[in-house]
Amino acid sequence: MRFIPRSTVFTGFLFALGMAWPVSAQEWQPTEKIEHYKVNGTSPMALYQSIGERGPKLSLGRVIAHTTFKLTWQRDYQQQGAACVLATAKPKLIITYTLPKPAQKLPADVAAKWETFYNGIVKHEKLHGQFMKDLTQQIQDVSIGLRDENDPGCKKVRAALQAQLKPISDAHVARHSEYDQVEMSPGGAVHQLILTFLNP
Repeated sequence: MRFIPRSTVFTGFLFALGMAWPVSAQEWQPTEKIEHYKVNGTSPMALYQSIGERGPKLSLGRVIAHTTFKLTWQRDYQQQGAACVLATAKPKLIITYTLPKPAQKLPADVAAKWETFYNGIVKHEKLHGQFMKDLTQQIQDVSIGLRDENDPGCKKVRAALQAQLKPISDAHVARHSEYDQVEMSPGGAVHQLILTFLNP
């Protein structure tokens, strides 16, 4: 079975530009959800093989787990004479973790090994979630207060915001990729989790 245990897929940025809603710019909290997919078997090898058959399907094949997010914004662009300022920007961030769950009751020794394996995978995915929170905060930080003194219609400020977002997005994608590469390479944390789970 060729199974590459990579994680994390990103749904695109859904930027709701141009919405003038009076909101607080500083206060926001993400929504985090866990979804499980069922795996069959009562031995470590059978469970791992079922992960390979039933895990989330990404471009490179099946994965053990992955993390997705949806990010939308409420932005308040204010016209102040000829000037335009982005006064507030409040995100709505929804993070979804997709993780495996045994369909059958496991023998006590296997259940103990599964708990260690599962908790390690959760820890890995939760850091991806933290990266997404960091990204959201970075976007908010560069958004609030953007201003152009000669911008009727707020077109220049919107363009300036988009110019700020691309390098942030690129760095975000690279951060996830580098993290997975380290964690899943030989000797990495996820690689060690798999070996420990499968070895007698």
